[in-house]
Amino acid sequence: MASHIVGYPRMGPKRELKFALESFWDGKSSAEDLQKVAADLRESIWKQMADTGIKYIPSNTFSYYDQMLDTTAMLGAVPPRYGWNGGEIGFDVYFSMARGNASVPAMEMTKWFDTNYHFIVPELGPDVKFSYASHKAVTEYKEAKALGVDTVPVLIGPVSYLLLSKPAKGVEKSFSLLSLLGKILPIYKEVISELKEAGASWIQFDEPTLVMDLESHKLQAFTGAYSALESTLSGLNVLIETYFADIPAEQYKTLTSLKGVTAFGFDLVRGTKTLDLIKGDFPKGKYLFAGVVDGRNIWANDLAASFSTLETLEGIVGKDKLVVSTSCSLLHTAVDLVNETKLDKEIKSWLAFAAQKVVEVNALAKALAGQKDEEIFSANAAALASRKSSPRVNNEAVQKAAAALKGSDHRRATNVSARLDAQQKKLNLPILPTTTIGSFPQTMELRKVRREYKAKKVTEDDYVKAIKEEIRKVVKLQEEFDIDVLVHGEPERNDMVEYFGEQLSGFAFSANGWVQSYGSRCVKPPIIYGDVSRPKSMTVFWSTLAQSMTARPMKGMLTGPVTILNWSFVRNDQPRYETCYQIALAIKDEVEDLEKNGITVIQIDEAALREGLPLRKSEQAFYLDWAVHSFRITNCGVQDTTQIHTHMCYSNFNDIIQSIIDMDADVITIENSRSDEKLLSVFREGVKYGAGIGPGVYDIHSPRIPSTEEIADRINKMLAVLETNILWVNPDCGLKTRKYTEVKPALKNMVDAAKLLRTQLASAK
Repeated sequence: MASHIVGYPRMGPKRELKFALESFWDGKSSAEDLQKVAADLRESIWKQMADTGIKYIPSNTFSYYDQMLDTTAMLGAVPPRYGWNGGEIGFDVYFSMARGNASVPAMEMTKWFDTNYHFIVPELGPDVKFSYASHKAVTEYKEAKALGVDTVPVLIGPVSYLLLSKPAKGVEKSFSLLSLLGKILPIYKEVISELKEAGASWIQFDEPTLVMDLESHKLQAFTGAYSALESTLSGLNVLIETYFADIPAEQYKTLTSLKGVTAFGFDLVRGTKTLDLIKGDFPKGKYLFAGVVDGRNIWANDLAASFSTLETLEGIVGKDKLVVSTSCSLLHTAVDLVNETKLDKEIKSWLAFAAQKVVEVNALAKALAGQKDEEIFSANAAALASRKSSPRVNNEAVQKAAAALKGSDHRRATNVSARLDAQQKKLNLPILPTTTIGSFPQTMELRKVRREYKAKKVTEDDYVKAIKEEIRKVVKLQEEFDIDVLVHGEPERNDMVEYFGEQLSGFAFSANGWVQSYGSRCVKPPIIYGDVSRPKSMTVFWSTLAQSMTARPMKGMLTGPVTILNWSFVRNDQPRYETCYQIALAIKDEVEDLEKNGITVIQIDEAALREGLPLRKSEQAFYLDWAVHSFRITNCGVQDTTQIHTHMCYSNFNDIIQSIIDMDADVITIENSRSDEKLLSVFREGVKYGAGIGPGVYDIHSPRIPSTEEIADRINKMLAVLETNILWVNPDCGLKTRKYTEVKPALKNMVDAAKLLRTQLASAK
């Protein structure tokens, strides 16, 4: 009975690791306290898998922050600014790389492929002196062994590690990261030798970059790397794990002919075409680790369908060479359904979190070995049938409305420059108008009021009164600073997706369905299980209330359909774009209601538009087409004088700038301050952009308060590439996570900088 788990969530069923980390960072607990929590979590995970009957249990997939950072530590690739002088890397250096410290900034963080997880990007160059500086992989293998669990140690493969790195500051952009392969392989050899000595019989290398479009020299690097490791690996079973997409034919050929490799792991959930490659040609005598249980969603597996896929594969690779596995690490799903006591029973029967997926993998492996647990299989079939026919899932009116969208591309009647003129006549804004992105600091008192209202400890009247007071404070503050376009500060909102999901039909919410985003930060994605519609208006009450407190324009604040989609666990029984169009129609109703109620500036955030971009070039145009179309659906019906804003976060925009222009928003604000003006380079290269644009003038992710001069300098850099009449001045993201002591001086400096430049521009005229 061969079963395998690619990796497991580290945070713990109740976010134990998050709280231990934050307590340690705040100086409230010791390193030993943190290590104890971590050791307990690892033990419970290994034991749980062993007790379930999993044969190939991973070790070293636990991390205090991130697995790529662990690899950087293992290789001793610490950037010089952290002042590390050799020796085993401890928490101080490790967490400084992850989070920065009082004197130096953190390393860059970016998305792990197309997931919502973020990794710490290695900074490499020709002068890095690599050395074996973290023995974590070996220590954890031994730790599990002492508990009586023989595990498969997991390492990020050497080629993927380099391909996911970036040239450090001061290193030529064109520097070939793969040229460092010869320098890191000796360290991999040391690690492998130590693992062998400790008694490991299997080792897993994660090489997910194999599913990307790769030029031939990159593919050759895999051949070279594993040939170089072959003699060190002899005597070990070697698994190379890939995930998140179909593996292209050329990559498949390279992978399956690697020297010294015993087993290959594939994602057969997102990689349905990979099945054809396996059927066409699979190397004799090698193991196939078949990823049939989805590691990236929370739906129960269709056991009967998976079983039939596995039977087909068994015919190709042989009974003793087929291993049942997850499609990828379970890091990207919630931890354990057991802790969901409030979730509706019927919906709960349709779900499987990480702990349940371990059971599914084992049930499939047992069935293949001729020990099918009929009870598990029939309960699974019943749950799937109830989900298919449930009236809660199907809403005919919504399906009809979404189907009717196909004929049009939903553009506003006039072009953006004509609209901006009409809006300016109505809004009468100065040049370089100032605004903020939406949220204001959420104080302890505010969170308490929301919590108590949710728990029915305060009346609705008292709740409304408290929120009203908070909005009044935020409006007054913005007027004092002389900000041009105001926001209400979102005091009534817990989260930009959850807040809307709770008011739309077709959404469910877990109590503990947390998923790690980066470090100790977790998100709790809503679950979209059915057709989506908007029973009644969601934000009109608060927005009109806020507008009544000021003569200045007050922005309506909505989250866009693509972001709601990409930050949720999405139903897997219809294409993603169908669900997105349904959400777009619900948001369209809200936009038109806001406009009817006198709100003339409406922001529809699409922070996560780029996050859904498929990994392969060939699939990107289709995604961008329906994603941008969904955004346009939300606001195609408003008057020319209504100004539509959108906001986007942390992303590599330059490659999708045409799609961003095609969204046809009147004003777009962009998180820019951490990406080193990369964003502005696209305009320097002559992209014509006619709509309003506000690249963030300061980084809200840091407590630092920028001076007026620094902000003015930044605006000047923007004016060098953008027209004066389209530039907006704003922070780069919402202010929810900051303190008022940071926000007040920063906003004052921001407005002062805008005024300073207005004066300079006027006198230059």
